[in-house]
Amino acid sequence: QLRVVESGGGWVQAGESLRLSCAASGPIDSVSDMGWYRQAPGKLRELVAQISSGDGTTYANSVKGRFTIARDNAKNTIYLQMNFLKPEDTATYSCNAKGFSDAVTGPFDIWGHGIQVRVSS
Repeated sequence: QLRVVESGGGWVQAGESLRLSCAASGPIDSVSDMGWYRQAPGKLRELVAQISSGDGTTYANSVKGRFTIARDNAKNTIYLQMNFLKPEDTATYSCNAKGFSDAVTGPFDIWGHGIQVRVSS
C-alpha cells in the first residue's frame, strides 16, 4: 500500500524547535512533490512548506526564515526543521506526497493522518 508515515510532533515553548519527518513507502516509481500542510482550530488548511524532486522549495510567508524543508530522495523522506516556534504555529500538521506508481493507478496524491504541534507562550 502507498502510505506516508509522520513523526516529530510535540508540545514546546515559544522559541524552541521541532523536527518533523515524513517517509513515503509502497510501490512507488517516482515521487515529485512532498510537503507539509497545517490546520489550526477555526482556520483553513494552509501549505507550510513543499519541496520538489529537484529540491525547489515553497514556504508560507509566516514561516520563511524559521522553517527549512529538505528531502532524501533515496529514502522518499522529507524533513521539516522548525526553529523559533511561535504560538501561532500550533496546529495539526499533515504530510502530503505526490508521485507516480504504475503498480497502482499511475499518479498518486496521498496524505498522512496528521500530527500535533503545540507551542506555548
